Amino acid sequence: MKLASSLFPNQWRLLASSPQLYLQSFIFSTASTTKSPTLLQYRNLQTAVFPVVTSSYLPTSYITQKQIETPTSPEKQVPPVQESLGAFQKLPMVMPSIDLYSSALRKSKRVQPTKGIANIAKRERNRGAKQLDAFMKELALPLKGYMESFPRRRLLHPYERSLIELTLGDGKYEEVLGKVDALRKKVLSVGKEHASLCAKALSKREAEDRLNEGVEKLELVFQQEGRAVDDLLSIAKVLRAMPVVDLEMPTLCLVGAPNVGKSSLVRILSTGKPEICNYPFTTRGILMGHVILNYQRFQVTDTPGLLRRCDEDRNNLEKLTLAVLTHLPTAVLYVHDLTGECGTSPSDQFRIYKEIKERFKDYLWIDVVSKCDLLGGGSPVIYAKEDRSNDEEEIIKYRETGPDEAFHVSVKTEQGLSELKSKVKEVLSNEMEKIKNGVGVDPTVASS
Repeated sequence: MKLASSLFPNQWRLLASSPQLYLQSFIFSTASTTKSPTLLQYRNLQTAVFPVVTSSYLPTSYITQKQIETPTSPEKQVPPVQESLGAFQKLPMVMPSIDLYSSALRKSKRVQPTKGIANIAKRERNRGAKQLDAFMKELALPLKGYMESFPRRRLLHPYERSLIELTLGDGKYEEVLGKVDALRKKVLSVGKEHASLCAKALSKREAEDRLNEGVEKLELVFQQEGRAVDDLLSIAKVLRAMPVVDLEMPTLCLVGAPNVGKSSLVRILSTGKPEICNYPFTTRGILMGHVILNYQRFQVTDTPGLLRRCDEDRNNLEKLTLAVLTHLPTAVLYVHDLTGECGTSPSDQFRIYKEIKERFKDYLWIDVVSKCDLLGGGSPVIYAKEDRSNDEEEIIKYRETGPDEAFHVSVKTEQGLSELKSKVKEVLSNEMEKIKNGVGVDPTVASS
């Protein structure tokens, strides 16, 4: 108090701002007034600055390490990055649920108690808690890896989003991922609970019982909810088998009614080997082949057939065809069958053709009349159920020769195939120029 009362105002400010500096100046002034040198010793004072932050005192070091979080304005928020094509080929290998469980149990049993514990009860308690913790982590970590490695559907390329919806069903992908995440959380909850009970056991026997109870409980959880892992394994197999599409490579897409001969032409034009049978919807998915022309590689796609009906009534196979046309840079090779063998009347084929061509009118286009060896120059095929009273001249002409400038080909006799291949080469070269010039596919082209 005597020292404090003798301080001048300037000395008060120096003491408040820097106690260590003031102490040094005080010692120097005191030593200078004495008649003989005096050795003084003192400890360094530790000081900290506490700025006022939202009406409370926080150390400066804390402010530096943990900055105050401020909400980001909507303009500065970074939008999610959309995946490029090929996300399905990056999917992780998913273990069957029984293998995942067996592997985790086997690894957890190898865990030993901490060395140096002499008491038997404490050692068994430590061993049980560590084994349950290891068992829980060996189960939960792979599940967490699956959740992080499987892409979110909203970040996929529109074409791959369509494949997921049409192949797996609407919402199935998210449902299975949600079940896997729920299983992960359940494993963590049960594992932590029983590891804690084991760590509190009072005897060796009780610790062993707690360990066995925890293992049995985790096994029960996997028996009840492990099916989600097997479902995810099936999804990964289906998606990984999807054909890989290169957006930088021109694609020739074969389109038409079911059983008109698209798959036969794919076998002739490319390396693709589709199934060929005489019944509708032989092509049950997207089949990708390749053709090499002048040392340049192109894609050829076989698609499921289209029937005459509105989009709301189309099945998933038909929607796959529309997804390819909508989201990929394609040239169209439209196949017509005027023989009546395909099961779709020429008049219905004409109406399907007009609808698709109008929808994708900006695409490069080739028309092909297949099975021309069966036409024989006779009268056009007319189905008995067809009403010809309202036939337009364009339909009558279509029944006889197909669209204008169409190539008439026969896979059996090889008629017209060389001319068709030359045209395909020309169209794919033009499609390559469109890609190089940055002319992409309009995502809304088929939304109407």
